Amino acid sequence: GIMAGSPCPVEVMRQVIDRMHMDQVTIAYGMTETSPVSTQTGADDSIDKRVGSVGRVHPHVEIRIADPDTGATVPRGTTGEFQTRGYSIMKGYWNEPDKTADAIDADGWMHTGDLAVMDDDGYVNITGRIKDLIIRGGENVSPREIEEFLYTHPDIADVQVVGVPDARYGEEVCAFVQMRSGAPFDAEAIREFCRGAIAHFKVPRYVLDTDEFPMTVTGKIQKYLLREQAAERLGLDPAATTA
Repeated sequence: GIMAGSPCPVEVMRQVIDRMHMDQVTIAYGMTETSPVSTQTGADDSIDKRVGSVGRVHPHVEIRIADPDTGATVPRGTTGEFQTRGYSIMKGYWNEPDKTADAIDADGWMHTGDLAVMDDDGYVNITGRIKDLIIRGGENVSPREIEEFLYTHPDIADVQVVGVPDARYGEEVCAFVQMRSGAPFDAEAIREFCRGAIAHFKVPRYVLDTDEFPMTVTGKIQKYLLREQAAERLGLDPAATTA
């Protein structure tokens, strides 16, 4: 089997393998614009590689991890934007030359908008979306890193982390959680679960309960709607951020 569509949390992947007996399941990464798979784990990869990465590049496809600001390829182990080029890349968006130019640069690299890191063996891990990155007091915070940690909480069934406006830090961390059936929701207990286990600036200032997450028709979480929901529920002013 193949797991794809959106990044799969490591803990969820382990449960899929264990509970569904899918010992040879692999994870693939790609986009509609890349026809669609660029990297994939192998059925014979170690369990850690299969649950913790999206694999290595497919044959006849190029990938690189680049600095989103300078465009320079970053060293292995450094986070940057996942970019790919080759025969599988689209020609462009129909009748949208400006959008096409934003997506594909002059050297043919497709800018995916995904943040990733490549290890010394060429395995890639998707760490989040550039547009979803939380910048709190000058610190870059990856929502997915916090989500991965919260998935280890025994009473949390699902979680999404977003940035919300904050007058002091620019943005603060907000976690939306779905509790397992019968488990009580306790925001302070969830924050306490995080303290000492992750960096202090990554501990969610806000924890909100929810019954469902807004999704596209293809099942992707619409985080911009979660940000709007959080601002409304918390009474936050989107304009009240630091410069």
